[in-house]
Amino acid sequence: MPAERPLAAISAKALSSLKAIAVAGGMQIVLLACVVGAFAGMAVTVLSNAAHLLHNYLFSLPVDVRLSGLLQLSNPTDAAIPVVGGALMGLSIWLLKRYRNRSLVDPIEANALLGGRLSIGDTLIVAGQTMLSNGFGASVGLEAAYTQTGSGFASRLARAFNLRRNDVRTLVGCGAAGAIAAAFDAPLTGAFYGFELIIGVYSLANVAPVLAASVSASLMATQLGAEQFPIEIGMMPPLTPHQYLPFLLLGLIAGLGSVGIMQLVTLVERAFLAARLHPAVRPVFGGAIVGLLALLSPQVLSSGHGAMHLFLTNHFAFWTVLAVFSLKLLASAVSLGSGFRGGLFFASLFLGVLLGNMFATVMNVISPATGIHTTMAAVIGMTSLAVGVVGGPLTMTFLALESTRDLAITGVVLAAAVVSSIVVRSTFGYSFSTWRFHLRGETIRSANDIGWMRNLTVRSMMRTDVRTVPADMPIDDFRAQFPLGSAQRVIAVDAEGRYAGMILVPDAHTTSPDISDPTVKPLLRHTETVLVQPMNAKAAAAVFEKAKAEELPVVDGLKTRKVVGLLTEAHLIRRYSEELEKAHRDLSGDS
Repeated sequence: MPAERPLAAISAKALSSLKAIAVAGGMQIVLLACVVGAFAGMAVTVLSNAAHLLHNYLFSLPVDVRLSGLLQLSNPTDAAIPVVGGALMGLSIWLLKRYRNRSLVDPIEANALLGGRLSIGDTLIVAGQTMLSNGFGASVGLEAAYTQTGSGFASRLARAFNLRRNDVRTLVGCGAAGAIAAAFDAPLTGAFYGFELIIGVYSLANVAPVLAASVSASLMATQLGAEQFPIEIGMMPPLTPHQYLPFLLLGLIAGLGSVGIMQLVTLVERAFLAARLHPAVRPVFGGAIVGLLALLSPQVLSSGHGAMHLFLTNHFAFWTVLAVFSLKLLASAVSLGSGFRGGLFFASLFLGVLLGNMFATVMNVISPATGIHTTMAAVIGMTSLAVGVVGGPLTMTFLALESTRDLAITGVVLAAAVVSSIVVRSTFGYSFSTWRFHLRGETIRSANDIGWMRNLTVRSMMRTDVRTVPADMPIDDFRAQFPLGSAQRVIAVDAEGRYAGMILVPDAHTTSPDISDPTVKPLLRHTETVLVQPMNAKAAAAVFEKAKAEELPVVDGLKTRKVVGLLTEAHLIRRYSEELEKAHRDLSGDS
């Protein structure tokens, strides 16, 4: 017995030391990232296998053929399957409107506004609706379900361990990174997806956990036999210097095409709204259109994995490629615009392959000397169009690198991707996901953490000890009540107590009274410029800048204009700087 006590004490001390080591130096977040990655790999396995089983059961697929790889539907009645899926999707929309009437939060929005907080309920709903949409043939990808599931689990795990805000955001990025890595068997692609699209920044503090999650997820999915879709390109021809300019032109065309695709989805969505159809009915009509398009070309169905393989390994005539491009684009726009759940991640890759294929055909007609190879153009078109729609130049560049295993073309792939990104940013300003937020009235342009700015409102910064005077107060009475040095500014209100303007005390003492109006009315400044309490720091700063004012009143509403507070520009700038510095400290791991 006496010998056991020292042993127990040593064991407790060793356990305590191990715990201290795990928490110190960021080891805790790396270990949790490995857990998140493993879970993401399992989730991708389950979801991808379930979708493939649905396709096999509903569409009677031949052995080893993916849905979009069909040359024609096994039975013309299969065109009605997306309609059934639309009805089920409509039912889920109706139930959500009735019992859960709020927008679902995805990883980008969670990291931008909510410090990485994702609910399990939102995660299950997004994953379920995406599976339903893809499984019944709607022209959407499963990537939204993959990333939502991985990030949702990561968020819940991070909060269970009571991690700080920035670590929660990092772990959410790990969940999404692991999901993409597992889906494409591409750890570097997954890692940079997490950096660029979910976390919003690349720093030394998040390299280890994100890479750990990506590798763990890819290994787990491989071990479990997931239906990963590595984009197998094969050997590429050597790249020559005079091909750079045509490929940069392809990047430019892809950027413009990306803007057109995003605008088309919005146009289709507005057309469904203009038709005044109930939201629960729209997917039924959308499914009917997708089904009719599938009669012309089954390549429009589902994500497009089988179709991409078909067009990368076989040669098709230009007009055939153009027809499939047009039909797939229309099917994706109708699917999303009518209310099916999913994303354009893989659809943009497939459309990019088709765009590159057509570009090579045209170039070989008008300039055969350039020797543009179809497969190389397909790879560059794939990455450039996907960068324009999804975002993430490095993400898509690494996808091309891990697909081709050809380092020689990485430079031109990245250059074309950057051209596409610049075109989209300068002409449109949004990726597809952030554009959808914009349509909802949000101002999110990336996953960079602006939630702290949302919390830094005029209400939280204003002073409430506000002195007011009547707007028709005689100027002599004002001078008596406010001698020089007693105050800088005083707010004037009308007979109903509404804001009328700002009076500078020095003006009242240096200006001769107007004989026709001996009140303070002629001294009123900024009569139409006010702040409201919900306004955030950035919006308030813009008001100060436009008005060239140092101090402005805060009113309870733009209609009632009752004065509730006062805010100075100097205090606003100081508070904003303090919060920004705190956010930077959190990001670098100093706090």
